[in-house]
Amino acid sequence: MTIRFLGHSAFLLSADGFTVLIDPFLSGNPVATVAPDDLTPDVIALTHGHADHVGDTVAIAKRTGACVVASFEICNFFGEQGVQTLEPGNPGGTIHVGDAHISFTHAFHSSSYEGRYMGMPCGLVIRLGGKTFYHLGDTGLFGDLKLYGELYRPDVVAIPIGGRFTMDAALGTRAAELVGAPVAVPMHYRTFPLLAQTAEGFEPQGVRVAVLEPGEDLSVD
Repeated sequence: MTIRFLGHSAFLLSADGFTVLIDPFLSGNPVATVAPDDLTPDVIALTHGHADHVGDTVAIAKRTGACVVASFEICNFFGEQGVQTLEPGNPGGTIHVGDAHISFTHAFHSSSYEGRYMGMPCGLVIRLGGKTFYHLGDTGLFGDLKLYGELYRPDVVAIPIGGRFTMDAALGTRAAELVGAPVAVPMHYRTFPLLAQTAEGFEPQGVRVAVLEPGEDLSVD
């Protein structure tokens, strides 16, 4: 699996020609290095309904025909916007789309879009190409991260560390240790002035930290 960080909380996963795009906030993202029209994913998976995660989903899905995997309420909203291929789920569920297995976990946050309730926020565990990537979504720290680590045994975990709206680096450190993945990627920081501007203090014990720049790849063999 190849993991490309697109900035903020957006990632593009690829293996054997199949791609999964996560939280594609690109237009209006000051650190993004790609435009929505540069991407042709097979699947778009969303953690929750906030604008900095929904991003360009509708435009990309309509142009490419990509299947959108998200909470029940988000999928209902996208159906109203004319998105044709939708796979709704919620925490505890797993959806199989093409080569990808996508499981929804809990996340402790909120989820709305322009004042409309968008269901429960989620984390996403994505199995692709024989490897597992756990995207925590936007969340605070909670103890069941250890259980999710034991259940799914991710190879890489992406953890929000920007503070204010999610964990900061210190709490993110503890989250990485609870999940126990060999590699942790910090996310949801540096994008806006309100968020932390560095990954300083994100230092989980026994975990390799991969600080990725927008557009940078991480290969998982």
